[in-house]
Amino acid sequence: MNTPTPSLITLPPAAPKRLNFFERYLSLWVLVCMIVGVALGKLLPGVIAALSKLEFSRGSQVNIPIAVLIWLMIFPMMLKIDFGSLGSIAKRPKGLFITLFVNWLVKPFSMALLAWVFLQGLFASWIEPEMAKNYTAGLIILAAAPCTAMVFVWSYLTDGDAAYTLVQVAVNDLIMLVAFAPIVMYLCGVADVIVPSNVLVTSVVVFIVIPLVAGFLTRKVLLKSHGLEWFESSFLPRFQPVTVVALLATLVLIFAFQAENLTSRWMAVILLAVPIMVQVYFNSSLTYLLMRWFKVPHNIASPGALIGASNFFELAVAVAITLFGPSSGAALACVVGVLVEVPVMLSVCRLCNASRAWYQRGAGA
Repeated sequence: MNTPTPSLITLPPAAPKRLNFFERYLSLWVLVCMIVGVALGKLLPGVIAALSKLEFSRGSQVNIPIAVLIWLMIFPMMLKIDFGSLGSIAKRPKGLFITLFVNWLVKPFSMALLAWVFLQGLFASWIEPEMAKNYTAGLIILAAAPCTAMVFVWSYLTDGDAAYTLVQVAVNDLIMLVAFAPIVMYLCGVADVIVPSNVLVTSVVVFIVIPLVAGFLTRKVLLKSHGLEWFESSFLPRFQPVTVVALLATLVLIFAFQAENLTSRWMAVILLAVPIMVQVYFNSSLTYLLMRWFKVPHNIASPGALIGASNFFELAVAVAITLFGPSSGAALACVVGVLVEVPVMLSVCRLCNASRAWYQRGAGA
């Protein structure tokens, strides 16, 4: 009797991440957060006003409660990053270059164009000319600040390469330190618009540097004392619900801080949502298709597409308030960005996950 010759068995690809209950219905929770936040802002104006004034330093506009929640949001993801693997990213720079191209040479300018087309063109009969300019300035500020903290959430939901995502975010932050203010000034077309450097630097330090250093040190100490198996099987799972809960609490606070703006100018909220949605889908699609064309792996392309479409809304809101005031049209435009971005970015995550097989065929994976 002949023994069959063993053959190589092709294992199926790993199943995509299954979302838990909270993640699966996150769009619904965002709507609930908006309702709860606006209700708190209306029912407890004194408490909310006191919370909104808790800043890291005078004039920084970086709110302490929101910063703490964002730390809780991204610290668990920083723990998962193998910092020793960051050097290998220099050998595969295409994804990073595409992300930077869209973020800095396409995104702010496309948003300025969309804001002009919609707010000063198609919607001109519903918006006063001066207010339309104010809204346009807010949208430009929003688009000129690439996403940082939240992109780690999007990367997680699309099975992204966490180490590569970190590099993309870090490089964007370095560029933002020198490019954000000139782009805003140029596109706003107002010579006396000065983006406060303390707002920008404090935001980057608080929202990125602190959780990054904390994650690096915690991972290093615990791996040395308890080993990799305990760290991944016992320690990391404890943080699983933290990210989503921190995200929801952050949204409640932001909506509470801007409750008056959202309720008194609801028509403007609807109109502002249109160019923001168009911008998100345009930039994410452009990035995703460029990544596929240049045969970048899917776990780099998905976070890259999401970085290229989403915004650093904490910084944008802070800068808009500093430049134009808390009740200004510019501040409202940035808050609408928060309102629209989360559910829209979740839909982009789903599209990236659903198109994985199609993407990999085109990228030669």
